[in-house]
Amino acid sequence: MSLLAVGTVAFDDIETPFGRAEMAIGGAATYITIAASHFLNDIRLVSVIGDDYPQDMLDYFIGRGIDIAGLQVKAGEKSFFWAGRYHDNMNSRDTLDTQLNVLADFDPVLPDSFKDSEFLMLGNLTPAVQKKTLQQLKQRPKLIALDTMNFWMDVALEELMEVLTMIDVLIINDEEARQLSGEHSLLKAAKKIHTFGPKYLVIKKGEHGALLFEDDRLFFAPALPLQEVIDPTGAGDTFAGGFMGYMAKTGDTSFENMKRGIIYGSAMASFCVEKFSIEALKGLDSNQINDRVQRFVELVNFDLVVEI
Repeated sequence: MSLLAVGTVAFDDIETPFGRAEMAIGGAATYITIAASHFLNDIRLVSVIGDDYPQDMLDYFIGRGIDIAGLQVKAGEKSFFWAGRYHDNMNSRDTLDTQLNVLADFDPVLPDSFKDSEFLMLGNLTPAVQKKTLQQLKQRPKLIALDTMNFWMDVALEELMEVLTMIDVLIINDEEARQLSGEHSLLKAAKKIHTFGPKYLVIKKGEHGALLFEDDRLFFAPALPLQEVIDPTGAGDTFAGGFMGYMAKTGDTSFENMKRGIIYGSAMASFCVEKFSIEALKGLDSNQINDRVQRFVELVNFDLVVEI
């Protein structure tokens, strides 16, 4: 199976209570593809960078089985840059600087070899870019997932609502779910969002886990308690990459298999936050991932005889 990922490839300046990383490798598509590369080899990346992006990172993508034929390089221009500072609780942050640079006029172009991709992860970009990606596909993928954010709900809601009719899985956080639906209850929010188009909804709740909805069916995956959280940047994209990587690896798009995908995505995200940038993801092997998934299983597994 093949997985196409569209999103940002960028630099980040990150400050947390545990330190600072300057000009660190970041971007939604970076986290998505690296996380997914631990599950399958046929991964296709569509994004844009400037000629300031390091060659050794491009070589790393290729070494992980990530096809970068769809990665545009604009000579004489700079890559997308974001800087942020996390608060002491690590649940909120302040954006200090955003430089769109090459992303300002990004026009996604899918190579012909990408147009038959079987799974698609649309990272957090303008709804117009997400729609244009979908329009270039030769056939509908088996599963299309999309991430978005509050900003697009504020400035491009009409375009976002159109794209939502074209996808299968919407992956957002609880605050975004409430804004998009106008409902405070996440159960009511999920029911409302289903009417917009997505058959499945994943609501991320950070350190409180994730929820998976399909009609009246609900699954909850807890977050793994960690001794240290160093950098939450990219955790949501890593979750999405792990989830879609597992779905593409298995080729099974059922609700039951999505439950397993949520656990694998949560496991990958739990690694991501333990170091700055992508450093924790780069050193992973399958044994570590399997051990971490087993910890999730043990966290929620129990025997109970109902006696009342």
